[in-house]
Amino acid sequence: MAYTPISLIPLALLPLLFLSCPQTLAQSAPAPAPSGPINITAILVKGGQFTTFIRLLTSTTDVANQINTQVNSSTEGMTVFAPTDNAFDNLPAGYLNNLESQKQVQLVLYHVLPKFYSLPSLLTVSNPVRTQATGNDGGVFGLNFTGQGSQVNVSTGVVVTQVNNPLRTDFPLAAYTVDKVLLPLEFNQTKSPAPAPTPATTTVNGTKTNTTVAAEPPSNGSGRMRIGWGLVAGMGLFCMGLVS
Repeated sequence: MAYTPISLIPLALLPLLFLSCPQTLAQSAPAPAPSGPINITAILVKGGQFTTFIRLLTSTTDVANQINTQVNSSTEGMTVFAPTDNAFDNLPAGYLNNLESQKQVQLVLYHVLPKFYSLPSLLTVSNPVRTQATGNDGGVFGLNFTGQGSQVNVSTGVVVTQVNNPLRTDFPLAAYTVDKVLLPLEFNQTKSPAPAPTPATTTVNGTKTNTTVAAEPPSNGSGRMRIGWGLVAGMGLFCMGLVS
């Protein structure tokens, strides 16, 4: 009569028991947490050194909401360069407060590219690269990127700094740290002054006199009266020269 080891039967059946209830095991495993929409402010807060830039994005301007809305719906993505608090501290005293509201918005938009760029791809772009500020007031508001290997430099024509410490590198949003505030070249450009009046030379009795001719004569009657009296005075001097 054969002897069957009863104590070994449960061990042999264990693999069959696991295979027979995969749904039960799957239900017991925790489900992955759903990823929420991208929030640029939350990313900067986590970085821990962007208090001034966050204030400019949220309180001073409404650019943070624009970024969040666009980056969560755009197929192109976006790229943000975030200056540190130390970068803003190195600006001249009162620089931000002396900027008018429109320029404060332009300054923030100048730190945002309307397309996703990985760090290596910034070395293959065609300079200057458009920013969200491009087109405002007819200015270029572009950024130039140079470098080699893993080092990428960004230049505005006013400042040059290195792109450091990626805060986020996953599409559709790339966020990088910069140690200087990217000041647009357009902020330093001034309009050309109006041309000075052209002096005209008049000869009376052998004597040359310089008369300043205004670029645009006055449109009212007083201008014509002054011109008329000038002609009378000139004729009088000419006649006096003939008499003498």
